[in-house]
Amino acid sequence: MKALKYTIFTLLFGGALTSCNFLDKEPYQLTLSDYFNTTDEANSFLTGIYAELGQSTFYGADYMYLVGGDDLSHYGGSGRAPATKGLICNNATTSDAAVTGFWYTLYSGINRANIFLENIDKVSDIDSGLKAQYTAEARFLRAFYYFNLVQCWGDVPFKTESTKDVVGLDIPRTDKQEIYDFIIKEMQEVSDEKTGGLLTAAKLNYKPGRVSKSAAWGILARVYLFRAGEYHRDNRAATDAEKKDYYQAAKDYALKVCTNQGHDLAKDYWDYFIDLCSDRYNSTANESIWEAEFSGNNTTDVKAEGRIGNIIGLAAPDMSSNSDIVGAADPGYSYEFMFATPKLYRLYCIEEPSTERLMSLHVNWNTGDKTEKAEGEACKTIKLKDSRFLWNIAPFVYMEKDGKNTGVTGRKFYELGFRDAVLAHDNNRSYSYGKKDWASGTTEPKEGDYDYNSKFTTNIARACSKYRREYEADKKDKNNTAINFPILRYSDVLLMVAEAENELNGPDAAYDYLNEVRERAGASTIAKGTLSKDEFRQMVKDERGRELCFEYTRHFDLIRWGEFVEDMNELIDYARAGGEWNQGPSNVYTYFQVSSTYNYFPIPDAEMAVNKAITSNNPGW
Repeated sequence: MKALKYTIFTLLFGGALTSCNFLDKEPYQLTLSDYFNTTDEANSFLTGIYAELGQSTFYGADYMYLVGGDDLSHYGGSGRAPATKGLICNNATTSDAAVTGFWYTLYSGINRANIFLENIDKVSDIDSGLKAQYTAEARFLRAFYYFNLVQCWGDVPFKTESTKDVVGLDIPRTDKQEIYDFIIKEMQEVSDEKTGGLLTAAKLNYKPGRVSKSAAWGILARVYLFRAGEYHRDNRAATDAEKKDYYQAAKDYALKVCTNQGHDLAKDYWDYFIDLCSDRYNSTANESIWEAEFSGNNTTDVKAEGRIGNIIGLAAPDMSSNSDIVGAADPGYSYEFMFATPKLYRLYCIEEPSTERLMSLHVNWNTGDKTEKAEGEACKTIKLKDSRFLWNIAPFVYMEKDGKNTGVTGRKFYELGFRDAVLAHDNNRSYSYGKKDWASGTTEPKEGDYDYNSKFTTNIARACSKYRREYEADKKDKNNTAINFPILRYSDVLLMVAEAENELNGPDAAYDYLNEVRERAGASTIAKGTLSKDEFRQMVKDERGRELCFEYTRHFDLIRWGEFVEDMNELIDYARAGGEWNQGPSNVYTYFQVSSTYNYFPIPDAEMAVNKAITSNNPGW
């Protein structure tokens, strides 16, 4: 599956480069003056620029700790203390290890891209078309890394030349609007339909490990939408460009992805993620546009594994040291750090734009008076129609009949009816353990597939189950996985078109894009003409949550909508109350007590200590 073999390059001041080629056990050293002689060397260096995406400080692991917390997902676990890094638990400092690591990872990627662009002309044997492609990919990745910096930190040091000496490293922060202009110009030029060097997704055989024109256009739409909302965290009035021009550009670039590029939604929502977790691409439709790639299971010298499915995944026992236990008995170990909030659960229970009443919606169909039970039954009908509900929020917990770490023997489903709904929709694509019944007052079987005997498990703040390791090849490693991370999917693009069109012209021409996403999920479509502009805006926000939860877009969506602090704070009292949110009263409620300080990351102490041109940190840090 993997289109790229990652080779990591680390710049040494003075022009020498230490490289750890994953096929070699020992690092070797090369000097730039002796490098970039062949096409293979150019390709190898380019993979080093891509490699930053998979670092443990980025999508490989720590990005979850940085941006995984929002109003729909939180860090947790029974008795688990707050995370000691990242912003996810509202306890970050200016010396935070994950923040520091991400800062330097992005600048490392930028520096590698600068080195590549300064030296690619030295390669004499490279085909002109391939040179244009490689150059375009390097320019795009550099711009993408700058976009991450701007999203997280705002004004940052900006440079388009490589670091060649330890002297002159004091670089002041550049206004983020100037950097936005650079990001957009770079991405526009490399993806131009006539002159841009990026290949189409079709020419890449719809393998999303490399950047295509579609990927660039989709990310450009994301850049424009985030830029359109910058006035919120700047506490100022929106400019004319932010009110209109940026939405128009976002719409235009998103529509390019939708027009004659061969992209479509997988027939079933589950298909995309089963592909992702099975180490394959787009088996039913070309929905995946760009992925951060991982491979391997920690058994060879090739070190390109990640932690997707392991730190954000469904809890299962650690059978990695027992080679005899494979298949259904070993669905893959996960720490299960990430959980849905009751707000996400409830979003699947409604078919209209959410209102302030959402969190008071009675979803437990097994308790309450006649009216409340009827409301719960209606919620049950709606949520079970939406295939995303039973995929994204864990519908079951794995069971071991013979004790801890002896092998999975069954699944206990949280609500009556979940087992049959999952088995019917799954259609033998996943492990199953045979139907069992657990009647009230009898001993729990702990084998087979069975529903909770009290009909409804009160706690609805259940684990994230989007990334499921059961589809990985055996034998599975404890902590390392080959599951890619979805940076950009076609459904995201459709929802960006819907959002931008509504902001520009109202919802009339936007319904089709929203409904395409909803129809694929099995949710009811929204009749045209039934929503106002404000209602449609809220519907898109809700739909992005239902569709893209746990894909690390929500944190930045809330910031660009100017709702991050408000939407987080609104959940504090619900978490304190416990009940349906069993982890809430412990530490979890504090994770939602964020202030406007969290609209930006802190500039790391390590950077300010060496870069004397940065004289102040972001507000509140």
